[in-house]
Amino acid sequence: MDSRVSELFGGCCRPAGGGAGGALRGRGGAAPGGGGSKAKKKNGRSRGGKANNPPYLPPEAEDGNIEYKLKLVNPSQYRFEHLVTQMKWRLQEGRGEAVYQIGVEDNGLLVGLSEEEMRASLKTLRRMAEKVGADITVLREREVDYDSDVPRKITEVLVRKVPDNQQFLDLRVAVLGNVDSGKSTLLGVLTQGELDNGRGRARLNLFRHLHEIQSGRTSSISFEILGFNSKGEVVNYSDSRTAEEICESSSKMITFIDLAGHHKYLKTTIFGLTSYCPDFAMLVVSANTGIAGTTREHLGLAMALKVPFFIVISKVDLCSKATVERTVKQLERILKQPGCNKLPLLVNSDDDAVTAAQQFAQSPNITPIFTLSSVSGENLDLLKVFLNILPPLTNSKEQEELMQQLTEFQVDEIYTVPEVGTVVGGTLSSGICREGENLVVGPTDDGKFLRLKVCSIQRNRSACRVLRAGQAATLALGPFDRSLLRKGMVMVSPEMNPTICSVFEAEIVLLFHATTFRKGFQVTVHVGNVRQTAIVEKIHGKDKLRTGEKAVVRFRFIKHPEYLKIGAKLLFREGVTKGIGHVTDLQAITTKENGLEESLGPGQLSF
Repeated sequence: MDSRVSELFGGCCRPAGGGAGGALRGRGGAAPGGGGSKAKKKNGRSRGGKANNPPYLPPEAEDGNIEYKLKLVNPSQYRFEHLVTQMKWRLQEGRGEAVYQIGVEDNGLLVGLSEEEMRASLKTLRRMAEKVGADITVLREREVDYDSDVPRKITEVLVRKVPDNQQFLDLRVAVLGNVDSGKSTLLGVLTQGELDNGRGRARLNLFRHLHEIQSGRTSSISFEILGFNSKGEVVNYSDSRTAEEICESSSKMITFIDLAGHHKYLKTTIFGLTSYCPDFAMLVVSANTGIAGTTREHLGLAMALKVPFFIVISKVDLCSKATVERTVKQLERILKQPGCNKLPLLVNSDDDAVTAAQQFAQSPNITPIFTLSSVSGENLDLLKVFLNILPPLTNSKEQEELMQQLTEFQVDEIYTVPEVGTVVGGTLSSGICREGENLVVGPTDDGKFLRLKVCSIQRNRSACRVLRAGQAATLALGPFDRSLLRKGMVMVSPEMNPTICSVFEAEIVLLFHATTFRKGFQVTVHVGNVRQTAIVEKIHGKDKLRTGEKAVVRFRFIKHPEYLKIGAKLLFREGVTKGIGHVTDLQAITTKENGLEESLGPGQLSF
C-alpha cells in the first residue's frame, strides 16, 4: 500500500494538478463489455476525426464467466450438447451467473449479426438456459457498423441459474460515508421498496436502538438484504413479508452492512470493514455537503484494506445541477491524485451501469460514481442495474480450494435468543460447517479452546443445513455458556492445531501520526475480527517512526492471546494515529501451553 494513502487520513488531500477532467463514460470499444464504437464513419474516419479502427473487446478468457459467441443459429444436436456443457462451466465459474456476448469472435472482434441471425441465436441461447435450469436477461444491444452496409448488432445477455439447495449468490457490500450523508435512508429505500418522505421515514426500519431513532444516526452495525430473481427483477420487502421469502425468491442476494458515519463510532466502522469481509464498499456522499467529516477517512480505510469501492452521491433533489457537478468534480480530483490513482466512471444510463459493473469487477482502478435521490427516486434504477450485474470477486475454483481446508469460523457477534440459547454470528473463512458438527472455540482469556456443538445454522435469516467457505451465518450453540465467548474468537475443527499468540510482528506503514511513533506506544489493533489494545515492544532498525515511514514492529497484546495468521492484513489506531500493514511473524503458544488438551478433557464442557 502506497504511503501516500496517509494523505486521506491526515486530512491534507491535495488536488493533483488542475481540474478533474471528464469522467470515463464506458463508451470505448476496447473496454470490457464496451460493445464497440457508436460513431458513424465518414470517408473511413469517425466523427472524432480519428481512424475508425475495428472495435475490439479483450480476447476471450478460458476462465471466468464471460463467453463470446459469434452466432448460435440452428446448431446440430451434438453441437447443442457441447454448448450446454460450456454454459454449465461458465455458470460454475460465475457461481450461478454468466454473461454471453453474441456477435463477438473469440479474439474479441465485434462482428455483429443481422436481425434474423440475432433472433435465432437468442432462441438457441434460451433453449440452452432451459436445459440447465437458468433464465436469460438481455442486458443491452448495440449496433456495430464497421465495414458493413447492413445494420449489424451485438447483444449482451445475462444468464442466471435458478437457485437450488439454498446456494444463491451472496455479495456483501459495506456502506460507508459521513454522518447525515443518507446511508441508512438509501438502504431503507432499496430494501423496503418505498421512497423516503424527505424526513427520514425510510431509515426507521433499519435502526436497532431507541437513541438511533431519536437522533437519526447509526451507532451499530446492521444488516439489510436486497434480492434479485433469475430474471434480474428486484426482490425486497415491498412484495415479501419476511427475509425467508426474499431468500426463497432470489437467485442473487446483496447483503448491505450499514456502518456508522459519526467519528466517535469509528472503531465500530473499522470492525465492520475488517471483520465482516465485505466484497465491495459503497461510499455515500451528500451532494449538498460534498467531501466532509469522515468521508475522506472512510475512503482511506477502504483503500488501506483493499476493498473495491464505488461512490453514490445522494440528496441530488436538494441542490442545483451545478452543486452536484461541483461535488462530482471534487470527488474526481481526489480519486485521480497519486494517493488514490483511481479512474472515475460517471454512470448516467443503463448502458453505463452495465459497463461499470463489468469493468469494476475486472479492474481495481475503476470507480463508478452514481448521482441519485432517495426522495424523488432519480437514478435509483441505475444503482439497481449495477448491483444486479455486479459479479463476485472469487470464482468457483478459489471457493472449492477454501472448502477443502479445515473448518474455521470467525465469531463477530454473540446473542442470547429465548428458547434457542447462545447464538454466534460471523463468517466461515474456510472449510464446511454442518448442522450437528462438533467444533472447538477459543482462545479464552487463559488461552484455552472449549468444545461445543453446532445445533442449527441460519443464513440470511433462513434455516440452512450446510455452510460453505466465504458465507456469513449465525450458528445456534444451545446451552453453551455465553460468558465464555467474546468477539474475536474462532470456532475451528478439533483436528486443527490453532496458532495463538500474545506477541507478533508486522510490517507496517505509519499513515498518520502527529509526532513520532516510539517503543511503548499503545494502539488498538484490528486484524480480521480481532480488536485489542497492543503495546509497541520494538521497532526493528529504528528508534522512532514518522508519518509515511515503513518498519517491522513487534506488538504485544495487553489482555489475552489471540488467533492470528501470518500474512493477515492489520490496521491500528489511537486518536489521530493510524497505520496499516500485515502480520509477518508470530510467537506462537504451543498446543500444550494453550490448554487445548485440557479443554478437550472430561472436566470441560461436553458435547
